[in-house]
Amino acid sequence: MCQGNTVAEEIQDEIEVLVSISDKFNKVVEKVRVFVMDANDEEPRFENLPSIVDVPENTPSGSSIFKVQAVDRDTGSGGSVTYFLQSTGPNIKFAIDRHSGVLRIKEGLDYETVRTHFVTVVAKDGGGSYNGREQVLSSSATLTINVIDSQDTPPSFVGTPYFGFVYEVSFPGSEIFTVYAKDGDKETPNPIVYSIESGADGVFGINKTSGSITLLVYPDHLRKEIFNIMVKASEVNSQGSVIDFAITTVTIQVVDLNNHPPTFYGETGPQDTFELTMYEHPPEGEILRGLRITVNDSDQGTNAKFHLRLVGPGQMLRVVPQTVLNEAQVTLLVEDSTAIDYEKFQFLTFKILAVEIDTPERFSATADIVIHLLDTNDNAPRFSSDFYIARVPENSPGGSNVVSVTAKDPDSGLWGVVKYSIHGSGSDLFFIQSDSGIIYTQPWASLDAEVKSKYNFFVKAEDTEGKFNLAEVFVTVLDLNDHPPEFNENILEKTMIIGAQVKIEAIDDDAEEPNNVIEYSIMKAEPDNIFDINAETGEIKLKPYIKSMDIVQNITNQKDCTWSVVVQARDRGSPSFSTTTLVKIDITEAIKSRVISYFLSLRTRPWTVFAICFSIVILMILLAVFISTIIYWNSVKKSRVHPQCKIRKITRRP
Repeated sequence: MCQGNTVAEEIQDEIEVLVSISDKFNKVVEKVRVFVMDANDEEPRFENLPSIVDVPENTPSGSSIFKVQAVDRDTGSGGSVTYFLQSTGPNIKFAIDRHSGVLRIKEGLDYETVRTHFVTVVAKDGGGSYNGREQVLSSSATLTINVIDSQDTPPSFVGTPYFGFVYEVSFPGSEIFTVYAKDGDKETPNPIVYSIESGADGVFGINKTSGSITLLVYPDHLRKEIFNIMVKASEVNSQGSVIDFAITTVTIQVVDLNNHPPTFYGETGPQDTFELTMYEHPPEGEILRGLRITVNDSDQGTNAKFHLRLVGPGQMLRVVPQTVLNEAQVTLLVEDSTAIDYEKFQFLTFKILAVEIDTPERFSATADIVIHLLDTNDNAPRFSSDFYIARVPENSPGGSNVVSVTAKDPDSGLWGVVKYSIHGSGSDLFFIQSDSGIIYTQPWASLDAEVKSKYNFFVKAEDTEGKFNLAEVFVTVLDLNDHPPEFNENILEKTMIIGAQVKIEAIDDDAEEPNNVIEYSIMKAEPDNIFDINAETGEIKLKPYIKSMDIVQNITNQKDCTWSVVVQARDRGSPSFSTTTLVKIDITEAIKSRVISYFLSLRTRPWTVFAICFSIVILMILLAVFISTIIYWNSVKKSRVHPQCKIRKITRRP
């Protein structure tokens, strides 16, 4: 006999055991080799996932970016591993070699679209037997791919063309002009380094960080009146290497005296007013391209250096450049798009000021900028209230005015035209004039507060381009007093026990108070001045002094104790409606049982009397049958006993 534990083929694929057999006298021992067969009980295990990979967005399609490695400890087909991506979706940009596990770019990456991709890789074995059945095992892991932005847009200069001046009073180190360039890659801008490529002739230098061009020599050493300097703006990375660049021309003119103030120029010459027409809410950062403004100071050097400043409502616009040397193209940028609103301003007026910085004279110039705004459909209609409450009398004729709603759209022209419509299940009995907003009942509609007293629906105000708003309308149908109180019968018969009371009731079908509130009163009684009635409940009772049947008989002078009372039921509406009924009241003593009272009331119900009599007859017949049956069975019993007695007597004789 051999005993052992479960053995995994991955740990030990061959086992040697000793097998023995014996009888009472001999024992034989043999060595047996047991080969362990592999079963597919191990799933593939990733060796390098999860992991994070950084991939530049300009990596070509088809490039290998990562190799997935997974190991399955099983042998045979159960130990072979194939790879695939779990799903498409955002992973459509990648593909994996099912055998080698190499992940490649299937489509080009774009940092501006998706910055991070999460790729789920599945490793699946070739399948195999386990516990008598075939199974395939797999595992999955996530590879995070970060897309790295690439610098693919060169710098651009702002405010070109550039013009500067050098004056005879200038000295070395004077700031002549400042250029400004920005990186075209907005997400991850790199530093800009400025340099002069050519045209400076050793006369001018530039600050590589600020872009400020300075004079290196005294003006009296200059041999040229105009210098065309080629300025290079280089985009550098963190290692200081140039990634991309842009070149512009800075024209510097040599001027000897400070005898010219700054001057604004248009396309045809000096100009002090500039006008522009544009739509409201331009994008923030946008350049107002319709303005052609150049500012120039014909002096040289610091005499031609001045500040530009924009004066006007709010912080809507910004002027670039703010510091000018000699001459510059003036650019206005949008700072606050929301404030440029046609509904607030149909036109905007600004003043642009140019003031010299370092001169004793502080020459200056101003120009007016007038911007005419054009409207856009940037507003939806707005109701004067979020909800409207209306009250309409019932039975109002069809086409009655219910309520007027008002919505306004501040946009101009057709964009400000509002059309009204109503929606909702409660709107069936109403219609609205699309232009005026007045709501009427349908011509065929009949409003009845007793049927339905509350309606609510929505009103839609919409402009010509489909922008809309909703308001809710609540309509209450006012109850009119159009139903008189009604008793169940014109003549009521009641039985009254002395000291107790009887109650009558009328129904008013009006929907609301006070139209359906009923007051009861006694119009006439025979005999007179005998009864009192509760005006609210309709309960009738005898006057307090009537406490016995003797008093009743003394009043009537007859044995018939049935008295008549005419009761009126009147509602509290305006106008008020009323109705009357005759109440016949039988007076009885309190000692009478309820059974007697019940039988007294049967006088008005002949069919009930007939049913009672018929029931009594049937009961008597059944009782007679029952008695006859008992008598019959007693006689049968006696007839059976007598013969037996005779037999006994005979048998006793010798």
